[in-house]
Amino acid sequence: MKILIVEDEPKTGEYLRQGLTEAGYISDLVPNGADGLHMALQGEYDLLILDVMLPGLNGWQVLQALRDRGIGMPVLFLTARDQVEDRVKGLELGA
Repeated sequence: MKILIVEDEPKTGEYLRQGLTEAGYISDLVPNGADGLHMALQGEYDLLILDVMLPGLNGWQVLQALRDRGIGMPVLFLTARDQVEDRVKGLELGA
């Protein structure tokens, strides 16, 4: 399984990437929304782990761009945002 992680906090992203790699997954880590969108469009990923608050394009924008292009890969949001509205927005966008 190939996983793309889009996380701007270096320690969090690297910790997640390392854990997934040790568990036997192939994982790539990028630090911003623009690079994340580019990689998601170019790579053959089975899962996208996406932060909401990213520099450049935010996680909502990345997911919307993927869905607009008909890309239905599963997406998990990794975020400190915990409001019900944020959860609903993520689900409405297809996460």
